[in-house]
Amino acid sequence: MQFQTILRQSVLRNFVVRHSKSVNNLAASASGYGQRNISTSKVQFESFKVQDPKDFERKVMGSEVPVIVDFFATWCNPCRTLGPRLESVIAEKKGKVKLAKVDIDENTDLALEYEVASVPVLLAIKNGKVEMRLVGLQDTDKLEAFVNQVLKKE
Repeated sequence: MQFQTILRQSVLRNFVVRHSKSVNNLAASASGYGQRNISTSKVQFESFKVQDPKDFERKVMGSEVPVIVDFFATWCNPCRTLGPRLESVIAEKKGKVKLAKVDIDENTDLALEYEVASVPVLLAIKNGKVEMRLVGLQDTDKLEAFVNQVLKKE
């Protein structure tokens, strides 16, 4: 057990083992496995950054599923806190809703068009129409309720 822990630590730290064949054989016999497999999981949700108003029109307004639009700024601390919370809530919905991120400094026209006076602002857009709006930093429970309400209106 102690050997496996030491071996894992050395692999994680990218240490080079000089006698890799003997170590690999020893590790394989100690762990009971001759081979290690790596697996990946399918992406649970779609998230994208809007590049320009045409991109917004195509990906958000033309979407067949509801889209939560996160208007943010890179310098905004509440925006940085909200991002991971929102991503985890949307990931739970497994593709029933998309996340679009709009940097207000790069897309000022979109921010003005959707009357974004402060950040963060979340818009729920379904069938090309703004259904709901949420302003400011929110806790995970409020974000879940917001997304669930958007999905209920389908």
